[in-house]
Amino acid sequence: MMELTAQAYGKINLSLDVIRKLPNGYHDLRMVMETVALHDDVHITVSEGDGISMQTNLPFLPSDTRNIAAKAAAFFFEKLALPKRHVTIRIHKRIPVAAGMAGGSANAAAVLRGLNTLMETKLSISALMELGGELGSDVPYCIIGGTRLAEGRGEVLTPLSPLPSCHIVICKPKFSISTPELFSRIDCDKIRHRPDTDGMIDALGTGSLSQVAIRLFNVFEDVLDGRKRDIQQIKRTLLEAGALGAAMTGTGPTVFGLFDDKAQASAAYAQLKEHYRETFLTANHSDSLV
Repeated sequence: MMELTAQAYGKINLSLDVIRKLPNGYHDLRMVMETVALHDDVHITVSEGDGISMQTNLPFLPSDTRNIAAKAAAFFFEKLALPKRHVTIRIHKRIPVAAGMAGGSANAAAVLRGLNTLMETKLSISALMELGGELGSDVPYCIIGGTRLAEGRGEVLTPLSPLPSCHIVICKPKFSISTPELFSRIDCDKIRHRPDTDGMIDALGTGSLSQVAIRLFNVFEDVLDGRKRDIQQIKRTLLEAGALGAAMTGTGPTVFGLFDDKAQASAAYAQLKEHYRETFLTANHSDSLV
């Protein structure tokens, strides 16, 4: 029997722009992604036998191949034509579910990295990322992590200068948002406000956290329905507490704020935690995960 525990780190979008709708139905994206220290623990055991067993600390999550982590394990053995083994996956979730933080993709990435180690398959990082891209658009990023420009569907990744170390408050409202629904509302020809992604890249290059923070923006915030009120309220709370900037991540509904002062971040966390159970105080994890 072989086993290991891998960390599956969440992500935030420092910027998110939807450039155009592609003929295949996908959208061409341009966004700056950042890994955060908030993570799930993914324990993987490989033993004699066949099949995949999975469990999490959240009973409402599926425990078969409807869960992308279990799907990743089956996919890994199938694509590499490996001898049959029994794989047991146990995940302790901390990253909010359906939150725009790529928690599921991070779990799948952790499974691919873990199995590559346990099975001694010695796949390169680029090969793992290629495999991950067949599972989901965010999986390649979650395999490598860090501060990166993501383009295409999110799988075309360019390393950027790291985000300076900072404190991050993350808050998920008490509802989820349908990603397909938000994409259906986006009309790329009518987007009024777009993030200054090039300016953000320049700010990263100079190491200016404040200049990065004032450029935080997500085009999906402009196509939200009445629930936008909750997201705006969380942003207002973060900014009034001293955040240098705040924005929604992914297709939401999670909101984050960047702080250079730990006391202010702690105060904002405490204030939001009174009203929103899924509130976290964390930090960035700009170094590559590999």
